[in-house]
Amino acid sequence: MIHDQLLAIILGGGKGTRLYPLTKYRAKPAVPIAGKYRIIDVTLSSCLNSNVKKIYVLTQFNTHSLHRHIYDTYHLGRFSGGFVDILAAQQTAQNKDWYQGTADAVRQNLNYITNANAEYSLVLSGDHIYRMDYKKFWDFHLSKKSELSISVQPVTAEEATSLGILKTDENSRIIKFVEKPDKEDLQHLKSPGLPDDKPFLASMGIYLFNTDILIDKLNTIHEHDFGHDIIPLIIQSNRVFAYKFSGYWKDIGTIQAFFESNLELASHKPPFSFYDEEAPVYTRARSLPGSRVDNAKISNSLLADGGKINQCKLKNTVVGLRSYVDKGSVLEDVVLMGADYYDEVQNQDIPPLGIGQNCHIKNAIIDKNARIGDNVKIVNKDNVENKESDYYEIKDGITVIPKNTIIHSDTVI
Repeated sequence: MIHDQLLAIILGGGKGTRLYPLTKYRAKPAVPIAGKYRIIDVTLSSCLNSNVKKIYVLTQFNTHSLHRHIYDTYHLGRFSGGFVDILAAQQTAQNKDWYQGTADAVRQNLNYITNANAEYSLVLSGDHIYRMDYKKFWDFHLSKKSELSISVQPVTAEEATSLGILKTDENSRIIKFVEKPDKEDLQHLKSPGLPDDKPFLASMGIYLFNTDILIDKLNTIHEHDFGHDIIPLIIQSNRVFAYKFSGYWKDIGTIQAFFESNLELASHKPPFSFYDEEAPVYTRARSLPGSRVDNAKISNSLLADGGKINQCKLKNTVVGLRSYVDKGSVLEDVVLMGADYYDEVQNQDIPPLGIGQNCHIKNAIIDKNARIGDNVKIVNKDNVENKESDYYEIKDGITVIPKNTIIHSDTVI
């Protein structure tokens, strides 16, 4: 059985600086997505749907909400033969440093990996959006007698300079790996059998190791990062193959990528579906009522549970859990994350949770528990590309209202 032989090791992300301020209070994999999920739900669901039930999640920064979500959601039970365990960074007598990189995070937990007694180890990122049947990946790995297999996708020359690029031979064996190559290097990194518009193979950061190889290399190579340090050295000495993945995959590590992905998910025909009954995306079960909609105009939007949508207009908008949008407001191209609780504040000095009356919000991310008063305009009126403020940030032209922020009535941003 695959779940007996395969261990999943999910990397819980670094500081998440490119996704700040959404990572101000939480780890990157814990950021809400598509109204009711957390980013890490996508990777964990692919594991469970592939019958991979030995799972470690390695965490370090702003871990509280991520730990709480995992413990509240993923109870596999004593009869499943599996587990979802969190391995938080810790100082020990042998190692007094925190995780120094992706490879170092795995290295510091080799004793747990050994004790899992799995012949193969699947190293995954907790902040990507994709759906993969790891059984097919594993079958490929076995068929090639590979010691390390890397999942890849074809990319354009423009995309290649920001990714890890692999060069393969005709048998899909990897012969070269360069992390974020210069344009001058690209001409030497084309792989055979690819279309002219996408002649390069990019690593998806999904690695399948023979566990004994993983342990040996991390014990003998003392560098800290898989892509930059470890993988190029393994390619020189071991059988390493590229597994071509044809489905949707996106790294949402920046504000722009996160924003665009959410709006894609709200579109009429999203490139990634949460409606796949054969491979569902799991998340924490909540006893919330259905959202109540009163005389609102809604188009190309996602509406999560527990909200109240009152005589407003929503277009290309993701509406999160327990969201409140009052009458006369217009939201267009907005990711509204909702709230962690229902409002019990009866204070005239601050607005209630949610969006007040007659607001106009466009091209924005409103993080959880935000309080937006009446007649507020969040439209980036000066077309600023990047700006920092005490109560909002603009990144790549997208206005971000951080978690727990109060925007008083009649404010214009």
